Amino acid sequence: MSFKIKELNHPIVEQSFAIIDQEVGEHNLSLEEYAIARRVIHATADFEYLNLLQFSPKAIASGISALKEGAPIVTDVTMVQRGITSLVAKTFKNPVIAAIEQVQIAESGKTRTETGLLKCWSKYPQAVYVIGNAPTALLALCQQIANSASKTIPALIIGVPVGFVSVIESKQALTEINVPQILIKGRKGGSPAAASILNALLILASE
Repeated sequence: MSFKIKELNHPIVEQSFAIIDQEVGEHNLSLEEYAIARRVIHATADFEYLNLLQFSPKAIASGISALKEGAPIVTDVTMVQRGITSLVAKTFKNPVIAAIEQVQIAESGKTRTETGLLKCWSKYPQAVYVIGNAPTALLALCQQIANSASKTIPALIIGVPVGFVSVIESKQALTEINVPQILIKGRKGGSPAAASILNALLILASE
């Protein structure tokens, strides 16, 4: 399956990328890492992401392979889901599941998103996980994977929740498990950044 990349990106996006390239100048990222960083910068107008993104070895390759094979994509919230559905539909048509929509009532001591994400993990352990909003969900997923006897792990975890409560802790927990991962260091992140990373991977997978 092949796609014309110019057709996947709106002309304004391509124009924005040219401006970003000019302002960034030289950098130390690989071509694929920069393609992801550039799309996050485009979504946020924040050039700090050039240095805040962190990639584990082979994370990009694992994500691309899973997307091309039609792996499910699990998002924490509907905002991330809505941010990727258009490009998913134009490329590999992966199932896109929002964890928060999988349950109506949270389990005791858990948030609804956390409850839904754990339910998704039990169904789709090899999915691509995109977490842009809920640090509790990322923490729960990391703990579940760390404590699981199964050797089955997600193809990729994009862990970029934003905020002040449990955000840095959740990202630290992600670094402590052996799973392909892309994260944003510190408190920054959010749904637009999460969707941008996944969309960048879709474009890379289409090339």
